Amino acid sequence: MAHFVRQRWQTDLGGIDIPKRDRRSCSYDAYVPDTLAGRAFVFEGSVAADVSDAEREILNLNHHASALVDTEALARILLRAESVASSKIEGLEISPRRLLRADAAQKFGDVAPDVIAAEVLANIDAMGFAADAVRNGEPVSPDILLEVHRRLLTPTHLSKHAGRVRTVQNWIGGSDYNPCSAVFVPPPPDEVKRLLKDLCTFSNDDSLPTVAQAAIAHAQFETIHPFVDGNGRVGRTLIHMILRRRGVASRVLPPVSLVLATWSKRYVAGLVATRYQGDAQSPAARESINQWIAFFATACKRAVEDASIFEKRVKKIQEAWRLRLGAIRANSATDLLLQKLPGAPIVTVQRAAELIGRSVQATNEAISRLTEAEILVQARMARRNRAFEARDIIDAFTDLERRLASPAGDTRASSPRRRVPYRVSSARST
Repeated sequence: MAHFVRQRWQTDLGGIDIPKRDRRSCSYDAYVPDTLAGRAFVFEGSVAADVSDAEREILNLNHHASALVDTEALARILLRAESVASSKIEGLEISPRRLLRADAAQKFGDVAPDVIAAEVLANIDAMGFAADAVRNGEPVSPDILLEVHRRLLTPTHLSKHAGRVRTVQNWIGGSDYNPCSAVFVPPPPDEVKRLLKDLCTFSNDDSLPTVAQAAIAHAQFETIHPFVDGNGRVGRTLIHMILRRRGVASRVLPPVSLVLATWSKRYVAGLVATRYQGDAQSPAARESINQWIAFFATACKRAVEDASIFEKRVKKIQEAWRLRLGAIRANSATDLLLQKLPGAPIVTVQRAAELIGRSVQATNEAISRLTEAEILVQARMARRNRAFEARDIIDAFTDLERRLASPAGDTRASSPRRRVPYRVSSARST
């Protein structure tokens, strides 16, 4: 049964100069949730319908998507946005264009002068590993979660905690020095490994609908709060792992984390509501779990809707490009490059040649044609490489990120709830 454990906090801060209120010792209650493995869950009819709808829409996105499939550059932008939503890296308002240029510079073998972009890219690499760590049918394990955490924290000032389950008490809200005024205190450290193992066992069970399983697992992870720092980012990647493991999002991961970050108040309230006391089968416990799953399913549907809007916009952009160019020979370098640009909005001649499998000469001619039609624009980047960017695609992704940050899905109707890139005016410089 879920319960609170009374604990004693004894302050020992040595000579640290802090306010008197933060020096006090106190008693506090740490929450220990029920285990999940083998538990029976009962879903209300409307909640079951929401879950079914969400799962079907994610599957449809994975079946029909093209612009968001196998698009490494755009996937990295989306991971950047998720990093923004769930971490405290400085300079998180870095734009997709700025990030793409820094990413391209690294791939070209140049030392990127953009230190902030380099830090964000390192964070994205860690989250990218997490998104691919569990494939269809493969198990989620504590070791995988620890490895995700290790990659996230190793480049930071908290590197000594990277890849390690916490051995100290943590808490949410209140003072930085004690849990006396905390909003929530997770389980004591000696409970964490047991609960984390149970969570992975639950995550590997196929008896529940996938979206409901992802919702419950994410809420439990955030309740356990197994790490000193980085819980938000690892907890969000657990959603991706379950969607991938169950085969629901084998090609495209819907940006549900960004929607949860946008609806932050409802998100936090939903998590808090799942922390019931007593019997897991009590009416109050069942109601709180159902409310959380319904909210999570709604977030999934919203994420799919916004991703689908982006897909349609990219197709229209590609159609407009072809109208602008006129006759294009099928399977020519120009034809192939138009197909590849949504997944690689910034390219060099050499990189483009590799993408389309054509000679450098043929690729160079195609890029010249696209540049003349203003589909590609030369960008000022590295000294040794000429780079070209498809600004229409980059702008489309900027609009997607802005839409995901708006509670109403439209920044004209409701302002973004977090830092997002500005829309670029028509008078843009390279």
